[in-house]
Amino acid sequence: MENTGITRLVGRLTKRETLDRYLDKDKRLTKTMDAKDLLLLGVGTVIGTGIFILPGTVAALYSGPGIVLSFVLATLVCATAAMCYAEFSSALPVAGSAYSYGNIIFGEFIGWIIGWALVLEYMLSVAAVSTGWSAT
Repeated sequence: MENTGITRLVGRLTKRETLDRYLDKDKRLTKTMDAKDLLLLGVGTVIGTGIFILPGTVAALYSGPGIVLSFVLATLVCATAAMCYAEFSSALPVAGSAYSYGNIIFGEFIGWIIGWALVLEYMLSVAAVSTGWSAT
């Protein structure tokens, strides 16, 4: 009796979203961005790079030559993450991010965890940008 309850719980946690549902939703999306929108997106990206203001200042003032190695390591990690996203987007041609991919591949519970991790990541980056902007 208890075994079926655990089985049902695991089944609910690992329930995966169907790819067809995502593809049907993507068909309803229309391309609405024009040159002005892309320009504003670029400006927002430049402002968003303020996340590097505070770490760059701290690195310049308080770190030694090891900072070069840490930037090389960060470059390798970012390149690996970019390749992972490229692989995901080629395998699953749907609009979305890691949440959508996790939801389709691993199930709704893992997708939920990834979604909250993304929210926390965005909150942390906004906090770092605001700290950098207020320090200048």
